[in-house]
Amino acid sequence: MPRFSAHLGYLFKERPLIDRIDAAAAAGFTAIEGRFPDGVSAADYKRAVDRNNLKVLGINTPQGGDTEFGLGALPGRQDEWRAGFAQTLDYVETVGGLAIHCLAGKAAPEQRREAEAVFVENLKRAADEAAARDIKLYIEPICGRGIPGYFLVELEHAADIVAKVGSDNVFIQYDLFHMQIVGGDLIERFKKYQPLIAHVQCSQVPVRHEPNEDGEINYPYVFAELDRLGYAHWIGCEYIPSTPRTEDSFGWLRRYGVVPRN
Repeated sequence: MPRFSAHLGYLFKERPLIDRIDAAAAAGFTAIEGRFPDGVSAADYKRAVDRNNLKVLGINTPQGGDTEFGLGALPGRQDEWRAGFAQTLDYVETVGGLAIHCLAGKAAPEQRREAEAVFVENLKRAADEAAARDIKLYIEPICGRGIPGYFLVELEHAADIVAKVGSDNVFIQYDLFHMQIVGGDLIERFKKYQPLIAHVQCSQVPVRHEPNEDGEINYPYVFAELDRLGYAHWIGCEYIPSTPRTEDSFGWLRRYGVVPRN
């Protein structure tokens, strides 16, 4: 049976971040993930995680400016990337997290060749630093509908980046929303790149609501196939609830054993 984690950048947003951790546990989740928790100290985050007996799967590197979505592939921003990555690495280690999602950022078409070289070099150094602390790195292809201009869009490109980095500590985060929009063929492409995939995320297409059966993706089938293929990692619930109260969007989770704690 698949295991689901709560993405705190999407779920429980009607609450402050620390309260989202408590709410995720109360709803029956045993793992969380999310964006870099600006404004919340690692000590406070860890206390909330520990009192709820939760796993921290992954945290994103900082997004950068208000209109940016990461710095990992941005030429001329290497010093900012290194500082942000070091901050994230310390934070993830303190809270007992397992991985860091390295946001590539947006790159203009004429910058793409240089951006790739920058991203590869940044990941090479980061992979060694993270491995020394037993923390994995993820990169994620993100469709233009989600983040217009994002550098890393295609799954095949992500696999090529991993190969160029040449580290056994860099993996792909396979978001089914983005994969459906860019290429589809979700199961066959998953099978092809399964050795590189360390995390999966889910939301329905086209509206990015909960992964029920009201959209393009037949999620009961997809989850069953991931199980059949031996996928042993977590699936992150990275969706926008269709209900004002996040908990009211969890009906689909009940069949997978995610039920509120008593």
